[in-house]
Amino acid sequence: MSKHNKLGIKGEEIAATFLLNKGYNILFLNWRYGKKEVDIIAAKNDLIVFVEVKTRSGGQFQYPEEAVNKKKQLLIKAAAEGYADQNPSRANIRFDIISVLMDGDLTKEIVHFEEAF
Repeated sequence: MSKHNKLGIKGEEIAATFLLNKGYNILFLNWRYGKKEVDIIAAKNDLIVFVEVKTRSGGQFQYPEEAVNKKKQLLIKAAAEGYADQNPSRANIRFDIISVLMDGDLTKEIVHFEEAF
C-alpha cells in the first residue's frame, strides 16, 4: 500500500474516533455507491452526516479541506442520494469535512467543518 493511501486511512481512523468522542454513531466507513464513496457516514440525534476526510502531512501548501472542490462535493452528494434511496429515513442530512494535519505519526490538528457544503 502506498504511503499516500496509508496516510488517508490513518486520517479516516482519527476522524472516526473524533466523531465517536463527540457523540456520533459511526454507521459506515468508506461507503460505496457505484464508483462514488463517502469516507464516513455518521448519525447523531435526528441527523445523518456524510463526512469527507482529508489528511495531509507537514510541508503541504494547501489546507486539507481545500481539496474538497465542487466536483468532489457533487460526487459525495450523489453518493448520499444513493444512500438515502437504499436507507429511507426522516432524518436530516448534513455534509461535513474533517481536516486532519499530521506530523509524522502524531496528529497535529483536527478541524471539523460542519455544514461544509
